[in-house]
Order: sequence, then C-alpha cells, then structure tokens
Amino acid sequence: MATISVKDVSRAYPLPGGGERLALEGIDLEVADGEFLCLLGPSGCGKTTLLNILSGLDRADSGTVEVRSTDGADVVSGYMFQEPRLLPWLTVRANIGFVLDDAGRRDTRRIDSWLERVGLAGRGNDYPRQLSIGQRQRVAVARALIIEPDVLFMDEPFSSLDELTASRMREELLVLWGELGCTVVFVTHNPMEATFLADRIAVMSPGPGCIVETYSVGELLPRPRDPEDRRLWEASRVAVRALRQRAST
Repeated sequence: MATISVKDVSRAYPLPGGGERLALEGIDLEVADGEFLCLLGPSGCGKTTLLNILSGLDRADSGTVEVRSTDGADVVSGYMFQEPRLLPWLTVRANIGFVLDDAGRRDTRRIDSWLERVGLAGRGNDYPRQLSIGQRQRVAVARALIIEPDVLFMDEPFSSLDELTASRMREELLVLWGELGCTVVFVTHNPMEATFLADRIAVMSPGPGCIVETYSVGELLPRPRDPEDRRLWEASRVAVRALRQRAST
C-alpha cells in the first residue's frame, strides 16, 4: 500500500495576455496508508490540479510530493476521471484489459470476475455505446481497480450520474475499497458525498487553492454509514460551515 506526503506545494499557470494565475499555494497534506481522503472545495479551487500533481499527471512549481510504498516496492496507482473515457471501438472486456500486460489481457476469468464485482456480469462483449452512463462508469471502476493499485486517485467520478445511481456507486466503491485496502484520494464539491465516503476531509479554499481545514469524519460518524441516516447530513455541516466561512472572507 502507500502513503502520500505533500510539503508546501504551489502551482501557477501562464495567462494568455501575460502574467500568471496562481492555482495552488502552500499545500501541506499527509495521507495515511489505506486512508480514504476527500479533497472538498468549490469549483475552480484547484482540487483537480492538486490531484493531478499527486498522481504525476502534472508538476508542482515548488514544494515536494512523495508517494511511498509501505513495503518498498514501486507504487502502483490508478486514476478515475470525471468521464469514463472508454475506448468506443473496444469491447467492455477489452477496455478493462487495456491497462493490463499481455498475459493479463488474455486472462478473461480475471476480467470477468471484476465485471461481476461491479454488477456487469455477462456484458464483457458489449461496446460502450450499448451501456448506460452509470454502467460505463462501472467499467471505469473495474479498469481502475483490476490492477489492484496501492493508491487510487478519483476526480469527481460520479458527478455526471443521477443521484440514485451515484448513491449506489458510492456504496459499491466502499465495498471494493474495503476489499483492496488501497489509499484513496477523492475529489468532490459535494459535502454529503465527502462525508459518506471519507475517513478524513481536507477542505480547500477558493483559488488560489489552499487547505483551510482537515478533520476526521470517523470521529463524527463511524462506519458503516447509511446514506439515509440524518446524522450524515448533520456531520456534513462541518464541511459546509468551513466552505462558507472561507467564501465570506
């Protein structure tokens, strides 16, 4: 598995007319082995930028990021985008196998096992166009997890789904995370989603993004959590107050 350590990370982007826009400023963050951390903040606060830096898809202008395996081996990481990003000319089974080596792609039993785990048994020969949006996102979940990552980066993967489907996906994700025990960094702008999923929430301010508060959800509401439990709404108010307080300053 893996831990993540972020020290004084900043990132700026050049503007077309000259100058630059500061996206992140002085980010400090620690993520424990096997922890489910949610990055919560308003649109444009740099959540995705930070996630991309943690995953290696982007670079920081200053500061350091260390993603370390707890057993000294190379870190295996997975990434889920907002959209499924499936290859339309490949079958569902081939889309999942795409992230595997040649031997893994030929291991249809392994791929079919993951299709069953995400509720898509028997759909391996279908193409993405034959699936609903929610089913495509299930394929993306299987593709991200079949490599059994040490750390999984997730960028608002359920934001395009209707609430009923998104709720089911959140519950399914927690079951799979419990089985694998990987470290998860999950980006969202939804306080209820963050409170249902996370061990801990890091609240980010409007741009330039910085972490203004980090707190344990487990101390407010232990697992397992019921999405219909009124206490979930009450616990989410901690994040809402932090967001409102920062927005008004």
